[in-house]
Amino acid sequence: MEFIKDVTIIITEGNHEDPKRLKEILNSYKNEKKDGRYKVSGSFEQLENLVATLSPARHQSSFATHGRTFRQDNHVSAHAKHLDVSGVVMDYISQKCADKLKKIQGDRFLIETQPDLRAVHSRPSSSVQVTFRPRHGSFCPPDGPHYDFVKQRFITLYQRTAADLQVTSIRLSSHDYTELQRKFPHLLFKPSPRKYEVTAMGPFAHIAKLKEFLSQNTQSSSKSPVNKGSEDTPSSRTLGLSPTCSADPEEETCPICMESILAKEKKTLRCKHSFCKDCLKRAFDYKPVCPTCGEIYGVLKGTQPDGGTMNVTQNSSSLLGYEKYGTIIIDYYIPSGIQQEEHPNPGQPYEGVSRRAYLPDSSKGRMILDLLRRAFDQRLIFTIGRSTTSGRNNMVTWNDIHHKTSTHGGPTHYGYPDPDYLSRVRDELKVKGIE
Repeated sequence: MEFIKDVTIIITEGNHEDPKRLKEILNSYKNEKKDGRYKVSGSFEQLENLVATLSPARHQSSFATHGRTFRQDNHVSAHAKHLDVSGVVMDYISQKCADKLKKIQGDRFLIETQPDLRAVHSRPSSSVQVTFRPRHGSFCPPDGPHYDFVKQRFITLYQRTAADLQVTSIRLSSHDYTELQRKFPHLLFKPSPRKYEVTAMGPFAHIAKLKEFLSQNTQSSSKSPVNKGSEDTPSSRTLGLSPTCSADPEEETCPICMESILAKEKKTLRCKHSFCKDCLKRAFDYKPVCPTCGEIYGVLKGTQPDGGTMNVTQNSSSLLGYEKYGTIIIDYYIPSGIQQEEHPNPGQPYEGVSRRAYLPDSSKGRMILDLLRRAFDQRLIFTIGRSTTSGRNNMVTWNDIHHKTSTHGGPTHYGYPDPDYLSRVRDELKVKGIE
């Protein structure tokens, strides 16, 4: 699935030798001109073609003024643009989304990270700098279309990854989690400082599959439950060492238990995915969505703790990018309490949270507000887990619906301006059946 739908790039008219020719090219695209800069919007494929069309003119210009181009190239290298992002999220992206990063940087840019990502797990709240640097011999100024294109594609990948990222701790009989890594390739496993404990990080759906797998294997081996605080460790079946797939290619395998589906126990959903009846019932008790494709069956309810409030106010100040409108202010409050059976550590206390988020007071912003109200009522805005910023467990944390918690700072600081935010959050809500 392509992770980019709509892209916007900024093109500075002064960087082009023939402004009239530039205008003719841009007339076939959705664009808006202000202060000598064109804001051009479209699909990834459309803007990739536009960048390719504009490149020859830029290169001809640079050859005609070779001395100036050389000085500008050195200037860009010495002042490469960067973004500050979460080290934990970037570590996951660098290891599990390497092919997407490679596609984003293309053959003109390098995406580099400082400091070394290997150090981030010892300091979960640390941030790193992501630098966008032109490759040697590539003339790509920081105010040109190539730079904006690469930067915006990276921000889209980063935000969508961070919004769906969850962290959990599991207990194993050893730190050898090679078999689990093979079975769950979308998850990143890291050894924990605690003995027999491993941290797993990845998308919500894959974390849920991991927990289901561990729970079923632990029950079948008559061992104590995983993640319930017992000192007993799971058997070797927790590591997935027992055979899980039939040798007969004609037999269908249940994606949940990884065993062959018996004909009388088979349940096929309208999305055409099939499971063992008992496996699917347990999955639907947890979350009424297809474990394979995520299609929703019924009303999705989350694990947000009870007793919270969502208060909304408005003021006349504007958000960057929405200067014509006032601002909607959302104040969430979830009190501290005791975890229930649906939470990671039943019976243990959890720490509550207060959060503030912002929306433009436009028609689209008000529509998103109504959808967020429904998500809050369905207990989907927050959950209980490990904070990706502090590294602490048993905390109320954001679920996978992205919010703007700052009025400024841009996308990587969860602020404005961010022209595609309302579309992205609408997509995130639609995935949960809220539209």
